[in-house]
Amino acid sequence: MPNQDILINWAPQETRVAVIENGAVQELHVERALERGLVGNIYLGKVARVLPGMQSAFIDIGLERAAFLHVADLHPPNGGPKRADDVPQVPIERQVFEGQTLTVQVVKDPIGTKGARLTTQVSIAGRMLVYLPQDNHIGISQKIGSPEAREQLRARMLALVGRPEDGGGGGFILRTNAEEASDTELGDDIAYLRKAWGLVRERATSQPAGSLLHQDLNLAERVLRDLTTEATQAIRIDSKMQFDALRTFGRTYMPAAVAKLEHYKGERPIFDLFGIEEDVARALARRVDLKSGGYLIIDQTEALTTVDVNTGGFVGARNFDDTIFKTNLEAAGSIARQLRLRNLGGIIIVDFIDMTREEHQQAVLAEFRKQLARDRTKTTVSGFTQLGLVEMTRKRTRESLAHMLCEPCPTCEARGQIKTARSVCYDILREILREARQFHPKEFRVIASAAVVEMLLDEESVHLAGLSEFIGKPISLSAEPTMNPEQYDIVLM
Repeated sequence: MPNQDILINWAPQETRVAVIENGAVQELHVERALERGLVGNIYLGKVARVLPGMQSAFIDIGLERAAFLHVADLHPPNGGPKRADDVPQVPIERQVFEGQTLTVQVVKDPIGTKGARLTTQVSIAGRMLVYLPQDNHIGISQKIGSPEAREQLRARMLALVGRPEDGGGGGFILRTNAEEASDTELGDDIAYLRKAWGLVRERATSQPAGSLLHQDLNLAERVLRDLTTEATQAIRIDSKMQFDALRTFGRTYMPAAVAKLEHYKGERPIFDLFGIEEDVARALARRVDLKSGGYLIIDQTEALTTVDVNTGGFVGARNFDDTIFKTNLEAAGSIARQLRLRNLGGIIIVDFIDMTREEHQQAVLAEFRKQLARDRTKTTVSGFTQLGLVEMTRKRTRESLAHMLCEPCPTCEARGQIKTARSVCYDILREILREARQFHPKEFRVIASAAVVEMLLDEESVHLAGLSEFIGKPISLSAEPTMNPEQYDIVLM
């Protein structure tokens, strides 16, 4: 297991986390204060108004606008079994009344003039489990293995949770990343979730209506819950206030992680000291250089991500087959790291350099799977196709780094390329001819970028003069520095 260090760079507007393994950054996590949202938060709400005609109620949870609760989102009365499809719904006016206090959870953030959407069917998410304090069943994700594997997991969970009659309260749903979890890891998650629910119940009896009872963990807290392992050597954070808050949180929920917490007091920013800023910049680049001289080209599209491996200037091996093999071996480790670093999910197609020898293919595939095994996110690799491509999937857990930090280019409109100045010149000449057939101004004035105007005055001047003579109208040019290379405007004078 590789040695691991975790660096936390905290600012009021943004928290950034870098996971370093054996001296190299493997993961980057970013959370922005304005983008956290309210989903998952649990409040002590007060019924402000019941609307029988809409079978809904407005609940005051202390926000600017009252939140919305529909009858379908109410937990069955007295904790009874859920309603079957053929059993009539109990009207909302017989279940809640104005002035009543309810423990509610946000399932949809406020949008525009609409308030948040609520449910009374509370659930608390952990690292591998989802806790259902009002239920008693054990649910298993359908994405987990075979029916036999799910039954084995259910039996393990029943042994860890205890049956309701034996004092084991609440139900659990096992998430997909619980498939290979040990009993110790599952037990730690169960203890954390039950303790969190205990605090919710305690606050519900002591806090006034409209109070926040539970908030989904912020990124720094999730570091202790989700990212800290036995291999973690240190967790360094550059904020004294957040260090104290994390230590308090850790003592309550993750005592084993508290000893690894360190407050970084250096003058240089913590990410600068460890070279993380350069890694962030490289993680947004399309090209990734390999130490051997080869390189990767990574393209992220809506449907899938493609990774192309190239030898570049690598000529270090004695023959071409060895050159290709060694480049692909290095690329296998680099690709696995880039998938984690950029948090790329969904379908991924890897185009390794073509290898003629079967043993080279299998060795590269084995190395690729070995490197991917260090990834906490579930991955599947299908092997080489007939076209020599490796197909794989990686579970989507959050937005990719590029989608979080970047937006589509307004100049190329996310195409990744723009028209040449000559192409834009010809577009302009065609547009002037089109306009001349419909309108008869005294003059046509072209406003475009400096590069386009320069080409019209120089290399394309003959064509511009010919068009002016053909339509019998003068054409003047004006350079506009703020226009992008593809923009232009034709003014009829």
